[in-house]
Amino acid sequence: MKATSFSGYYVDGDRERIPYEADVYINQLGHYCCDREYAMGRRTHEYLITTPTWPTEWILDSVLIAWNDYVYTGNEASIRHYYEDLKAKTLTAIAREDGLITLKNMNDEVLESIHFAGRSAEQFNRGIEDNPDWPQAERDGFDMRPVNAETNAFHYRAVVLMSLIAEALGEDEDLLWYRERARLIRETFVAKLVDPVTGLVLDGEGSTHSSLHANMTALAFGLVPEANHDAVVDHLKSKGMACSVYGSQFLMEALYEAGEDDFALTLLTSTSERSWAHMVYDVGTTIALEAWDDRFKPNQDWNHAWGAAPASIIPRHLMGIRPESPGFETIVIQPQPGALEWAELKTPTIRGGVTVRFNHVPLQMFHLETETPPNTTSTVVLPTLDSDDPVVTVDGRRVAGRVDRNGIVVTGIGSGWHVFERSV
Repeated sequence: MKATSFSGYYVDGDRERIPYEADVYINQLGHYCCDREYAMGRRTHEYLITTPTWPTEWILDSVLIAWNDYVYTGNEASIRHYYEDLKAKTLTAIAREDGLITLKNMNDEVLESIHFAGRSAEQFNRGIEDNPDWPQAERDGFDMRPVNAETNAFHYRAVVLMSLIAEALGEDEDLLWYRERARLIRETFVAKLVDPVTGLVLDGEGSTHSSLHANMTALAFGLVPEANHDAVVDHLKSKGMACSVYGSQFLMEALYEAGEDDFALTLLTSTSERSWAHMVYDVGTTIALEAWDDRFKPNQDWNHAWGAAPASIIPRHLMGIRPESPGFETIVIQPQPGALEWAELKTPTIRGGVTVRFNHVPLQMFHLETETPPNTTSTVVLPTLDSDDPVVTVDGRRVAGRVDRNGIVVTGIGSGWHVFERSV
């Protein structure tokens, strides 16, 4: 991230030296977790609003990036200024009546609304295309169809976040419209893109193939029905890291969202050919690569921030530090340690640093210490240790938390240093 931001923008690496939305999504989250500096990420995002690149999913990424910037900083200036542009970037204009999007409905008016004209159209003269992963060999045999599940998972996520942006800006009519649209997309997605026999997400309408990519994006973005949850998780675990370094961001997000922190940790710490350890110890790079190895992409560069998913996955998911409300006024701290026995991390926020330290004996004991900046309140979620007992010790006092699928939830924790303990 340091090496590729010399121009004041996030660029995708030494080879092309231009911003791409997918790179920016991963770079932004990692940067915001490691540095209390937000102008560069916002500047790059705003550049891409008016100079987009070619993949359908990456057009949609602009909404995800806009939301990340707002929720990390609490600054609504950018989402307000680019509100109409962000609405266009949801690509609802190319949706069918049932809510799913297809490039068959793309036209010049839509291209103009998303600024895919002029420089963008000249540079990417093949036009906009669906792109489940890159390079193409990393797509786990994805069966490309006119209506693709992975693309529509990104569409759903963009529409959900657009409803939250509308709510933040007091755009009540849009809020209701996007909420209803998200409901329609989800209903149609489940009806038309989920195999009723296996419970797995199909690659697209008319496909019989269920790739890693279709299932990991659906799980990460909340499109998997509860009844199908275990089948989809088992499918992802059977596939492993069958995606590129870019795709790994969404696989890891999906696994942590599903509470599969044990398996997620095995991927983070793997030394296989498809691992971050392989990049360092076997390939010999000191900076994240564009691909897992030269054999997957012979023309790769050796400085690609989209290969740095752990820069956000570790702070946001393994250690569990995320903004619960814009600008970290309220914070969620939800460590998901897997089999990890000890860890400590301090991450910057716009209000000051947040420190999390834990000691852990799997299925027996979890000791957590947190330090949060002034004028913040935290929701802390501890592992259940496979017990339904809601009692947690907070600063020496026994407190009854709330048990949900994420763990034992304790709310209203004030700023400063606190100690949480749970044992069974």
